[in-house]
Amino acid sequence: MRACMPLIVAMLCSLAWADLYSAPSSCRDRCQEAFDRHQPCHCDARCPEFGNCCKDFESLCGHEGFSYSSDAITKEELQSISEKIYRADTNKAQKEDVIINSQNRISPSETRDQVDCCPEPLFTYVNEKLFSKPTYAAFINLLNNYQRATGRGEHFSAQQLAEQDAFLREVMKTAVMKELYAFLHHQNRYSSEQEFVSDLKNMWFGLYSRGNGEEDSSGFEHVFSGEVKKGKVTGFHNWIRFYMQEKEGLVDYYSHIYDGPWDSYPDVLAMQFNWDGYYKEVGSAFIGSSPEFEFALYSLCFIARPGKVCQLSLGGYPLAIQTYTWDKSTYGNGKKYIATAYVVSSTQ
Repeated sequence: MRACMPLIVAMLCSLAWADLYSAPSSCRDRCQEAFDRHQPCHCDARCPEFGNCCKDFESLCGHEGFSYSSDAITKEELQSISEKIYRADTNKAQKEDVIINSQNRISPSETRDQVDCCPEPLFTYVNEKLFSKPTYAAFINLLNNYQRATGRGEHFSAQQLAEQDAFLREVMKTAVMKELYAFLHHQNRYSSEQEFVSDLKNMWFGLYSRGNGEEDSSGFEHVFSGEVKKGKVTGFHNWIRFYMQEKEGLVDYYSHIYDGPWDSYPDVLAMQFNWDGYYKEVGSAFIGSSPEFEFALYSLCFIARPGKVCQLSLGGYPLAIQTYTWDKSTYGNGKKYIATAYVVSSTQ
């Protein structure tokens, strides 16, 4: 028996070393990790493009928002679903509900000049009856839950957390979000609506740190409410937020560099403005869209094209949305939060 002990120990050690050595060849606990050239195989978003994914990438990371080769969401499918979402947005503003005065257009080379070229406000009139609709009301309730300065930790009360759930509950009742979920379910991204809503809550409302180690930011705060970092406005891509802040005298509209081709709402405007002492060099926003419409398109693009340009189609016109992932922290099995999402242009 004693003679066998060294052999048994050696075998056990060999098996342990084999496990340690083979671990990097799996995507277990590695979905969406940053590329590391020292690893024998990879689990990042671009590994399907380079053909260097681990063998279990598809099975373990299949619901992590990748467009992997055997289950990719094509450009044509994105254009088709975005048109369906566009048609489903019955809560959008009608032409008579929102009147804007875009005034002076400047060239992209002039955006750093910080010159107020527009003496009048952007919004001449908004029918505020829109804001009594359930999704608008739930959206507006969220806007005062944040401190705009990064570096200051966000701490939500029970009421504020309940407002997040109420917003998700209301948007999921709409035809817009039903279209989006049906599409993503068909694409094998989510097995149930409950899973989908849980993921939306994490990716949009989960907190992470943009500075000083504090949990001071989220995708929702950045994109829809706006932040100030290092003396500059970041995010702030929502027309309702803009209108409400302009009405209070906190936003001063300076100019625009792009006005979309749509002759009805939603439209797109890329503008320059001052937000209570801080400048936004270029801030693109949908105009006249419902909260669920923007939430759906940004979510679609983040899930289907995380960190990339996402090419859509709205009313027959092309539209491109850029998303970025937050790479410094994750939730769930390595999933990434939304860092930002915004309209790039309608010409790509």
